[in-house]
Amino acid sequence: MTSLPRGIISRISQSLSTQSMTPSSSQSLPHFFLLQRFSSDAGLLDVSESDITGAPTRIIEAKPGEMSRISKRTGIIAVKCGMTALWDKWGARVPISILWVDDNIVSQVKTVEKEGIFALQIGCGHKKAKHLTMPVLGHFRAQGVALKRKLREFPVTEDALLPVGTSLSVRHFVPGQYVDVTGITRGKGFQGVMKRFDTAGGDASHGCSKGHRTIGSTGQRDAPGKVFKGQKMPGRMGAKERTVKNVWVYKIDPARNLIWVRGQVPGAEGNFVFIKDAYYKKPDVSKLPFPTYLAPEDEDPSALEPLVADLGEVDPFMLAE
Repeated sequence: MTSLPRGIISRISQSLSTQSMTPSSSQSLPHFFLLQRFSSDAGLLDVSESDITGAPTRIIEAKPGEMSRISKRTGIIAVKCGMTALWDKWGARVPISILWVDDNIVSQVKTVEKEGIFALQIGCGHKKAKHLTMPVLGHFRAQGVALKRKLREFPVTEDALLPVGTSLSVRHFVPGQYVDVTGITRGKGFQGVMKRFDTAGGDASHGCSKGHRTIGSTGQRDAPGKVFKGQKMPGRMGAKERTVKNVWVYKIDPARNLIWVRGQVPGAEGNFVFIKDAYYKKPDVSKLPFPTYLAPEDEDPSALEPLVADLGEVDPFMLAE
């Protein structure tokens, strides 16, 4: 018979001594939960806490539900492909940012009972095991999901929870709604105040000597005789997380998992961006799939046509001023 490690022996002895000193009650655990059998064939027999205490286990199912005004859905992770422009059916030029949703799945579910919050961890892309650290690799193996390139946690409400492994596509959003897009802005390096804060600079005259782009005076000669905190000075520019709010979803292409949004979003081409429902211009809850779009088993994504936002039936250029 294989010997037990010293740590397990000491914990079992401490548990037995603690239970012998306390009076027996209905809440005390039986001895067979404290003394776990060990053999070379079966190993250490584990008993989960839910089995001991009898507490009900939370069951999370992927099924359509009703979204309320206080419900909060999860977001998704996309890759910025770049910008272009197109003309809508009325002839108006629309600047477009194209975002690619690369195989998003739910990689972890966080609940109040265990982590203290309701949240979903979303994974995007693919990555080889040799390019991951051992803790991250162990996290994916513990959850039983594929290895992902990028992870992001989105707080949700209890009714918007999804089971681990649920796939999220571009149809999580609908054309015409507003979203908030978060990303890391382009890094500009160390820059001066004229580029970083758009200041005017010095005088461009013959009397100015090598001070055309300098910051100028920053403090006082007498009291307080110091430079106040927050003074705009040269420094590192860009490479910070920023959110562009109220971005309009113009078009969705389910066959290629592309989202076309109007305007610019933070980040360079190839960077990850995080998309969620707009906080200020909240979408119509009756039009959103809740908690997400669950595709039928017989649906062929490659045969789906792109979905374009409703632009109305009245030409905006023909309206009288």
